[in-house]
Amino acid sequence: MAEKDKNTKAKEKEVKDKNIDIKKENPDIKSKEENEESSKEKSGNSKKSNKAKKQKDSEKIKELEEAIDQKNDQFIRLQAEFDNYRRRTLKEKMELTKSAGESLLINILPIVDDFERALDSIKESDKNDPVKMGLDLIYKRFVDFLNQNSIKEIEATGQEFDTDLHEAITKIPAPSDDLKGKIVDVVQKGYMLNDKVIRYAKVVIGE
Repeated sequence: MAEKDKNTKAKEKEVKDKNIDIKKENPDIKSKEENEESSKEKSGNSKKSNKAKKQKDSEKIKELEEAIDQKNDQFIRLQAEFDNYRRRTLKEKMELTKSAGESLLINILPIVDDFERALDSIKESDKNDPVKMGLDLIYKRFVDFLNQNSIKEIEATGQEFDTDLHEAITKIPAPSDDLKGKIVDVVQKGYMLNDKVIRYAKVVIGE
């Protein structure tokens, strides 16, 4: 029995030695086994690397998407602010254009008043009087100038008293019942520039 075990061990040793000799004689066999193991190891590492790269790329894409959303929101807000600014500026410009030279036009009104008083003082004069004709011509030019600049006279005599247009100076007994609470006389004419009152009409109210 002992002799049989010895023979078995001797055969195993012989096979093992032969395998070693084969690998020594054929180094490509060893290299192939090592390459297979190395390839498996690289494949595993590559899969891990690809997975990590995909995760990193996914995080980067998410960050970029959030940044784009933020920029879009900022752009929309800026566009809205610019639209509001543009509308406000346009409105201010239109109002400025409508009221351009308002101060100058207001200062001209007393001159028109003086011409009206002068014409009233000579209304009994001959219509061919050169002075009357000259004053009347200049007055008409002033009135035309006011009309061209969108200035119009506020209607007063016989109208209902309106605090938005008229300024009451005093009250007097109404000449007739239909003039009670209405304007019976105008002390100073009022004027509007476009839709804005630039001088209230000073009036007398009947009671």
